Amino acid sequence: AHVFVYGTLKTGQPNHRVLLDGAHGRATLRGRARTLEPYPLVIAGEHNIPWLLQLPGHGRCVAGEVYAVDEQMLRFLDEFEGCPDMYQRTRLTVAVEGPAGGTVQCFAYSTATYPPEWLQLPHLDDYDSQGEHGLRYNPRENR
Repeated sequence: AHVFVYGTLKTGQPNHRVLLDGAHGRATLRGRARTLEPYPLVIAGEHNIPWLLQLPGHGRCVAGEVYAVDEQMLRFLDEFEGCPDMYQRTRLTVAVEGPAGGTVQCFAYSTATYPPEWLQLPHLDDYDSQGEHGLRYNPRENR
């Protein structure tokens, strides 16, 4: 399966290490990508978590990475992302950058259950936990 990651699982972000841990299964980077449709990507909650709101057609085209994952990694990611309670695994289409290019159907972890005020938060197009927004992600091990 292909999975699109846009937040703390991206390269250089706080949870990226779980994609590299072979004990969870296999994840192979296919490339950087951007959603074809805009989505609201916001930072919300007491731990400053990035959330992709399941509201296609609103927000911005979101940058991230596409990984080819095996079944073991997909099951691990479902658990890691609190699926289906915290996030829901949905399908979306992304445009992959570079010579391999093209569009790919991917799973992404987004949410359709969020407080209405989250729609008023700034919409990002490329999440960075150390970004100018100043909303530092609070890793689970610190909670």
